[in-house]
Amino acid sequence: MSQRLGGRRALVTGAASGIGRATAVRLAADGAAVGVNYVGDRTPAADVVATIGPRATAIEADVAQEAAVQAMFERAEEAMGGPIDLLVNNAGVEAPYELTDMPLEEWQRVLSVNLTGPFLCSRELVRRLPDQVGHAAIVNVSSVHEVIPWPSFSHYCASKGGLKLFGQTIARELAPRGIRVVQVAPGAILTPINQQLIEDPEKRREQEEQIPLGRLGEPEEIASAIAWLSSPEAEYVTGATLFVDGGMTLYPRFV
Repeated sequence: MSQRLGGRRALVTGAASGIGRATAVRLAADGAAVGVNYVGDRTPAADVVATIGPRATAIEADVAQEAAVQAMFERAEEAMGGPIDLLVNNAGVEAPYELTDMPLEEWQRVLSVNLTGPFLCSRELVRRLPDQVGHAAIVNVSSVHEVIPWPSFSHYCASKGGLKLFGQTIARELAPRGIRVVQVAPGAILTPINQQLIEDPEKRREQEEQIPLGRLGEPEEIASAIAWLSSPEAEYVTGATLFVDGGMTLYPRFV
């Protein structure tokens, strides 16, 4: 594997499983030191660190909490010997509720993790970087649902639509400092958050019928896109969303 991220210090939120895990492993394979953020049980994050080796560090933090984010960056800098210059805002949550049944607490939970979390982490990254960094990147893991409505997930769609415009706006702000901001928008991916879809053949068939390539994606395919966008090969890309969805956003009813 190319060491195109050699010397970079990366922090991946929600890195204990799914897309986050695959991304942490891929960035490390490309040469980066990696902070593996997690919440709760340390075991899955410790397994990621064991897979990567000594250039990885597990760091517990709730990304929706300002003090926890600040402490996470302090810990990451101590472990990696300098400021983070590659942030992957991957942590995310979802749960279905129709509008009339959605508790305020659930709306706030999803927005806090999926939108406030990237804000807090991005702000902390930028505050800790020198004025001119030469190369640094923030990669927000968005979703096809930044453009596709999804009944019973209005909070999730709102968070991802907001993340898109948040990312585009700070991309304009930060470009003069050499900090790029991009979004990767996965479609239906084989991750634990989609376990019900994976285990139900009929639901999986219905979902795959909406994907022109006819299959669900793998976490490693999203990680590959993130690794490319993080690398010098993508130095002229900022403010953009890269859809990695098997063509899901091309489905006729969404056009």
